[in-house]
Amino acid sequence: MPLDASTMDQLVDAVSRFVRQRCIPLEEQVSEEDKVPDDLVEEMKVLGLFGLTVPEEYGGLGLNTEEEARVVSALGYTAPAFRSVCGTNIGIGSQGLINAGTPEQKRKYLPGIASGEIITSFALTEPEAGSDAAGLRTSAKRDGNDWVLNGTKRYITNANVAHLLTVMARTNLNNKGGGGISAFLVERGIPGLRFGKPEKKMGQQGAHICDVIFEDCRVPASQMMGGEAGEGMGFRSAMRTLDRGRLHVAALCVGMAERLIDESVRYAAERKQFGQAIATFQLVQAMLADSQTESYAMRSMMMDAARRRDTGEDVTMLASCCKLFCSEALGRIADRAVQIHGGAGYIRSYAVERFYRDVRIVRLYEGTSQIQQLIIAREMLKGVKA
Repeated sequence: MPLDASTMDQLVDAVSRFVRQRCIPLEEQVSEEDKVPDDLVEEMKVLGLFGLTVPEEYGGLGLNTEEEARVVSALGYTAPAFRSVCGTNIGIGSQGLINAGTPEQKRKYLPGIASGEIITSFALTEPEAGSDAAGLRTSAKRDGNDWVLNGTKRYITNANVAHLLTVMARTNLNNKGGGGISAFLVERGIPGLRFGKPEKKMGQQGAHICDVIFEDCRVPASQMMGGEAGEGMGFRSAMRTLDRGRLHVAALCVGMAERLIDESVRYAAERKQFGQAIATFQLVQAMLADSQTESYAMRSMMMDAARRRDTGEDVTMLASCCKLFCSEALGRIADRAVQIHGGAGYIRSYAVERFYRDVRIVRLYEGTSQIQQLIIAREMLKGVKA
């Protein structure tokens, strides 16, 4: 159930204050140390950020898509590493369980996910399976009351700190498509599960990814998502989370775009050349205007699609439109921000330099821009005879 308007406004205001007062002052430290401070993570738990989308009956806030988008946009105004801390719990780490978990699985895990005591991770991507997610090779073979998992997952967000991983594995080797894939709820610490070292990345320091390796890892049959009825349903449950996940990324892009624009306006008003602020130069004004126009379009289309999803409309095409446009526009806005800053935009002590590197990944995760184009075209052509 949606929050009343006043309560929702208070939540967004609280997140915005947290971002400006606590997160932004720590951005450079997080970038240098590649770690979000533990005390800040605890504050995020108190704010309820880990349980934004978890139903109230399990201790979450139960936000709908539009409400989630508003909060994520506010959180996106700072370095995206902060959002990444709780992002998996908000999205794919909880939504599959909410949509497809058994009542027992929900009672066991969702309260801890909502509180942040359980950090989740979603293990789908593999060395040979990225955009072609249905081509994954990690296998799960039934052995008595267990499933034995073997394989390697790659670039898995939060895996190095996760307590619970949703793992996609092929349970039917004869079915090479999505119908042969099941989802497993794998707890940290079980024999046969190990993790690679966190990767050194272009940007988003403080948000970690690493390999997840399964070597004869025995998982109780009760840990298959959805129970026995969940066999062969893992890929389908993952795909059901993507529309909301792509709108979540679009909302994150909106917040980052607004931060880059504010940084650009502030710098342009302060920086002087030829005896006057560069903000008075029309070519600088043109870059600011283009960025503001794209930012407005980003927020408008993202909020429209979120509202439509909340009414029950199929927004598969619209979610991909939002993910495609918002991520690509953000890249252009980041590039203009560096250009407006001139040489300062290439210096690490300036926020726009960090954001320039940070934003590049949003055109890749939750489906690359090219995958979004294919989805949009596919949806457009449905029902059209060749």
